[in-house]
Amino acid sequence: MEYVLRTMHEIANFILKVSKILKEEQVEAMINLLVEVYNKKNTKILVMGAGRSGLVGRAFAMRLMHLGYNVYVLGDTIVPSIGKDDIVIAISGSGRTKLIVTAAEAAKKVGAKVIAITSYPDSPLGKLADIVVEIPGRTKIADTELDYFARQILGIHEPLAPLGTLFEDTALAFLDGVTVELMHRLGKTEDELRARHANIEL
Repeated sequence: MEYVLRTMHEIANFILKVSKILKEEQVEAMINLLVEVYNKKNTKILVMGAGRSGLVGRAFAMRLMHLGYNVYVLGDTIVPSIGKDDIVIAISGSGRTKLIVTAAEAAKKVGAKVIAITSYPDSPLGKLADIVVEIPGRTKIADTELDYFARQILGIHEPLAPLGTLFEDTALAFLDGVTVELMHRLGKTEDELRARHANIEL
């Protein structure tokens, strides 16, 4: 039990510390864009991430669907073509994941707007994004610069959580927060979200 509880505490504390250093202008830019396109029913949102970041993306995409957005997840068979003024939300701690960077480049070429959720605003993904939201965290890639950043800013010296766990869990908590912010700005109730939830389940 020792490591279970210590790790849970570390992750929770990390998320709390990140919540205090989020850059408000970045978060507002993301939320404002999502509010702006809400009533544009032809606007599509494509959420993408690789590995565990992809699972975080799927969770957020589900909430966007509950809110009434026209949303898809990269890799699904029903993803339509993305075009001008559509939105791509790309999640990558390192901002260097080739699949995600390549997909974001393709989206930019057709005029879509890219929102990057990453620890590295100066990464390839960050540089091509229209909006960057910095989520500090320790990525799965051994990178002493990011580990140093996490240690100095967030006070963690020897992370218990392996690989990209801190980024992924923090990104999930952040995107859940975005969901609730959107609920309030769009005037949505939990009953309205529930009405869009799957009613055919095993």
